[in-house]
Order: sequence, then C-alpha cells, then structure tokens
Amino acid sequence: MTKQSQANQGRRHVGVGKSFAAIGCAAAVTLAVSLPLAAHHSFSAEFDSSKEIRATGAVTEVEWMNPHAWIHLGVTELCERAAVPRGSDAEEEEWACRMPGAGEGAEWAFEMGSPNGLMRQGWSRNSLEPGDVVTISGTRARDGSTNSNARNVTMADGTRLFAGSSESDSP
Repeated sequence: MTKQSQANQGRRHVGVGKSFAAIGCAAAVTLAVSLPLAAHHSFSAEFDSSKEIRATGAVTEVEWMNPHAWIHLGVTELCERAAVPRGSDAEEEEWACRMPGAGEGAEWAFEMGSPNGLMRQGWSRNSLEPGDVVTISGTRARDGSTNSNARNVTMADGTRLFAGSSESDSP
C-alpha cells in the first residue's frame, strides 16, 4: 500500500466519523424541537365544543405564561347550553343559568391563547386585575372539571375581547 492510499484510507475513516456525528446532531436537534410540540394538546382532546359555558364573576388570578394564559374566576353565575353545530340551521338553546353547585366549587379556570397571540388581539398583561368582574364565554372541559376554554371575555364596561381560543376564529 502506498503512502497516498494510506492517507486516503485514513481520511475515509475521519469522514465516516464526521458523518455519524452530523447524523447524531441532526437527530438530537429534531428530537429537541419536536418535544414541545408533543407536549401541546389538541382542543378536542381536552374540551367539548358541544357544551358551551358562560361564567360571570370576579377575577382571582391571571396567569400570563406560555403556552396558554389562564384566568381564574370566582364564579357567581354559571350558564350552560348545548352548542349549535357550525353550519346548522338549528336555533340556539336558551342558557340555563345557576349558581355554582357545592360539588364543583366557585373557583373556575379558563384557558386562553398564548400571551403573544393575546397581545395581537388587544390584550396586555394589565388588561385584567384581581377583583375585576367579567363574563367569560367558552367551552367546558371533557372531564367535567372546573376548567374551560375561553372564547371571549366581556369586561364590566361591555368591552369584549377575543380570548385566543383554538376553537374559533377571532371576531
């Protein structure tokens, strides 16, 4: 074997090592990027779009963080109805309103869109403060818990803000 062929053979081994390193690096990056996507849930997996909810009460806490902002509400009036399927000619049912039952508690949590998406809809970190009275319309959780997905939030002065829900389009 000549010195030239020995040098080329050595380069091939180095090249193979670089190829394995590049493939391993690409696999690690792909995995790291896909993990946050896998952690995110789909709307229909967590919420039942056939069960509309409207809750009125005082804001107790606002969590302004990714991937979703949350409004916690001390509910004084809770209204529910079956949703009319999109594209249907059926008439909307009347809201059945009541005070929260003893078994479910008065503290409810409403998932909204991401803080970035909410800011594009006109929200700011200071749009809601604890004690503000609001009415939130949205969709019940499938598990029957006191979590819901907010569609819109109506302030005491009548201002209505879209909540960035993944269920519906903005107004």
